[in-house]
Parts: sequence; C-alpha cells; structure tokens
Amino acid sequence: MSAPRNAPGSKGDPKGTLPTLEIPDKLYFRIGEVARLAGIKPYVLRFWETEFPSLGPRKSGTGHRLYRRKDVELVLEIKRLLYEKRYTIEGARKMLESRGKTEPRPAKSARAKAQAALFDDSASILENVRKELQSLAEMLK
Repeated sequence: MSAPRNAPGSKGDPKGTLPTLEIPDKLYFRIGEVARLAGIKPYVLRFWETEFPSLGPRKSGTGHRLYRRKDVELVLEIKRLLYEKRYTIEGARKMLESRGKTEPRPAKSARAKAQAALFDDSASILENVRKELQSLAEMLK
C-alpha cells in the first residue's frame, strides 16, 4: 500500500510537515467536508470512528454523520499522530486517552453550549410533546 498523499515524506509533503488548517466557523460538518479539511477519504474517517471511541459524530435524522468542531479537531490530531508522528493506531489511541485524562477541559464557549443544548435530554422534550398530542387527541374525540 502506498503512503497517503499528505503523509510526511510523500510527494505531496516533501518537507515532512503537514500544514495547519483553519477550521470554518460552523456548528456541524458533514463527512465529506471533514474529509476535505483533513485531506483524507471518507472511508478513513468511518474506519477511525471504529478505532477511536472518542471520535463519535452525531447522526442527523436522515442518517448523515454530523461532526462538531471538537470532532474535526480530533480528526486532525489523529491524522497528525498517525501521519506525522508515525504512531500506530493503538499507540495513537493510547496517546489520546492518556492526554484526555491529564489535560483540564477548557470552558465551553457560548456556541458549544448552544450546540450541546440541541442534544441534551431530548427524551424529556419528546415526552412533553407526546403528552400534549395525547391531550389534543382527547379533545378532538
């Protein structure tokens, strides 16, 4: 198997360093956008989802993967560990796990809080909607 196009030392990366990317200011990214940003194929992202438990994009109602900014940053870090630092997948996984335990979590930005609120406790919201619909159905009988 040949080296990835942007792997250190490949023709696409003669100096052995990967460029830093500017991640667009968006709430969600689809798999194709993340793949383009990272310079990898979508099937690589799907494989990484199986190998790195911390990489778990949400799914939309239609089944599309929705990556958040922190997921995109994690993808770029995984790529750096695998392609630049030449870690194995297991080594990169262990590095990310150990780093996650020792680093303090940054405070959430207003955007991150709003994004998290979209997914928080949707079961209780659905239960309220269900009760309201049932009461409306009773009134119509």
